[in-house]
Formats: sequence, structure tokens, C-alpha cells
Amino acid sequence: MDFSGLNSVEQAHMNKVIEKKQMQDFLRLYANIVERCFSSCCNDFTSKALSSKEEQCIFSCTEKFLKHSERVGSRFAEINAEAMTATQQNS
Repeated sequence: MDFSGLNSVEQAHMNKVIEKKQMQDFLRLYANIVERCFSSCCNDFTSKALSSKEEQCIFSCTEKFLKHSERVGSRFAEINAEAMTATQQNS
């Protein structure tokens, strides 16, 4: 984002708002992964400890969602860069 039209106080405020939003997004992603993987993988509550099958399931589940999130972020960055380039060329 281009904040060059803002003074330094406004730029600092906008950066704080963006950082807060990014942290909220990260925490939402983390909570979503925990909920989905726990619901999918943890079915036996007769023991406090996870079974090896449950551990493997959780590992695979979290790895899958983190890779997916990384891929979506990469594609978003690519599309955003293309849009910025197109905007600059049209200016």
C-alpha cells in the first residue's frame, strides 16, 4: 500500500492497523487449524495422551493446511503484483 500521501503519524497509525490485522488473521488461521485437525484426528478420549495414529494424523493435517495457506498467500502476492504493474502501466 502506498501511504506516501500521509504524514508520519498517519503512516505509523496505518502500519499499526495493518500489523494488528495480520496478527488477527494469523490467530484465526491457527485456531482454524487446531479446530479442524483436532476434530478430524482425535476420536479416542480413553487416554490423556495422543496415540501414534492421532499424532500422525495431526501432523499431516497441519502440514496440509499450512502448505495450503502458504500457496494461497503466494498466489495472492503474484496477483497483487500483476495488478500493481497493470495500474502503473495505465497511469
